[in-house]
Amino acid sequence: MNQRTTQGAEPAPAPATEQPGAPELPSRLAILGLLLGIILATLDGTIVGTALPTIVGDLGGLGHFSWVVTAYLLTTAVSTPIWGKVGDLYGRKGSYLTSIAVFLVGSVLCGLAQNMEQLIAFRALQGLGAGGLFVGALSLLGTLLPPAQAGRSQSMIGVMLPVAMIGGPLLGGFLTDQLDWRWVFYVNVPVGVAALLLVGVLVKLRGERGAARIDYAGTALLTAGILALTLLGTWGGSTYDWLSPQTAGLALLAAAALAAFVRVERRAPEPIVPPRLFRDRNFTLAQLLTFLAGAAMLGAASYLPQYMQFVRGMSSTESGLLLLPLMLGMMGAQLYIGRAVGDGGGYRAYPIVGGAVAAVGALTLLAVGVDTATAVSSALTFVLGAGLGCLLQPSLLITMNSAELRDMGAASGTNALLRTIGGSLGVAVLGSVFTGRLTDTLTDRLGPDGERLAGGHELTPAVLNGLPEPARDAFRAGVTDGLHGVMIGTAALCAAAFAAAWLIREVPLRSRPADQPASGAAVGPPPGVRPGRRRWPAGPWRSRY
Repeated sequence: MNQRTTQGAEPAPAPATEQPGAPELPSRLAILGLLLGIILATLDGTIVGTALPTIVGDLGGLGHFSWVVTAYLLTTAVSTPIWGKVGDLYGRKGSYLTSIAVFLVGSVLCGLAQNMEQLIAFRALQGLGAGGLFVGALSLLGTLLPPAQAGRSQSMIGVMLPVAMIGGPLLGGFLTDQLDWRWVFYVNVPVGVAALLLVGVLVKLRGERGAARIDYAGTALLTAGILALTLLGTWGGSTYDWLSPQTAGLALLAAAALAAFVRVERRAPEPIVPPRLFRDRNFTLAQLLTFLAGAAMLGAASYLPQYMQFVRGMSSTESGLLLLPLMLGMMGAQLYIGRAVGDGGGYRAYPIVGGAVAAVGALTLLAVGVDTATAVSSALTFVLGAGLGCLLQPSLLITMNSAELRDMGAASGTNALLRTIGGSLGVAVLGSVFTGRLTDTLTDRLGPDGERLAGGHELTPAVLNGLPEPARDAFRAGVTDGLHGVMIGTAALCAAAFAAAWLIREVPLRSRPADQPASGAAVGPPPGVRPGRRRWPAGPWRSRY
């Protein structure tokens, strides 16, 4: 990119020949269409939670309550890597548009559900489409934009995660209270239709179809492994004890299926998760950072509201708003990194700093006690959020920079899958720590009555206020101790990310399309074409995005 001019007379420039699959320069509206798909994927994972009590009251089926969420998570996790590979084989644009269509059909059917069984089945269909939204948008961005020029666009993806985490429950509560719970699903339709139109009309890809050979054995083994891991994270420590035969069986099934999956992938002509991706050290480290940061982020975001509601007496909506500093810390860090990297800066230092800052932020929250002012408790979450933002954004950039065009869908699918699994297992494991410390504190203070109180699944802040004062004080102390345990676990996860980040190498981000491998030499221009005349002008692009 430095040889933009040459000295002396030059022959008349000839039209540049395009590499197979070379994309056209995308417009801002095309980028918006891709980001809308990510908004759908991230928002729908959190918006339904606040509407569930109303849904159960309308449809009945309290015994199937948890499966409204679990069915969606299961099909999303299972389908994510498969959508990525289907895009690599059959075309990323078509795969992405198909996933949006499936998601919208599932959303409309969920809004029309007449009983809990129908809702669970339609949520599974909706999750099947959702698995392709995030990975499809990421793979298309990786194809359309070289990583050196995509930092700002990808930073917007990172911003959407905390926004959905906080904004989803708020929007879900508003729609349920002001309209009807069915609008929690119907609201997806206009956003999805806009994404379909923008991407369908404005995103131009040519010749991206590859040799279609589906890895059926790998698909089946990966599905079994992810199902077992997701159920383990959902049921472990809650529905079943961690040492029960059920959780042990799920753990063995997951280990056996994933071990067999690795062996099958080494021999498959078109593996779902190509082993060649993990030969790149930076790619492997980026997936590890994504897994650890996902576990820390969702673990902290799940149990901080428990403290706000049970100890500080906040409502569900208020507890969500009190996590705004956590969200703003993540947003600010990711936007800054996207801009800095887009302007030519390096990226290796950010995950190192992020791991350290996030660990310190988690340990800082150990200062939160029963009597800590609500404003102070809320503000202290900013440090943790900033550190997590410094971990997530570089991991995404490194993932896209380490993959060649043929593996862009598989790479983005692997990244999204590991963040999902990390979050699921993080919530489960840290939840066991929370429950264990809560139970110990209640037992020490109240004896057998405390153990029964800890096991009360119907205990809400309103019910807690009706208990005798000793029980209320003991429970609040137990929730605070549980939060401290979660923060210690979060700090350990961030410390592991800090250690792993030191192994990252500062490989320059590609400044050319993904069809030219990052590790190889750039394809030279045809005879008679000036070296500076490329499809990806550095200066003008940076000024626009």
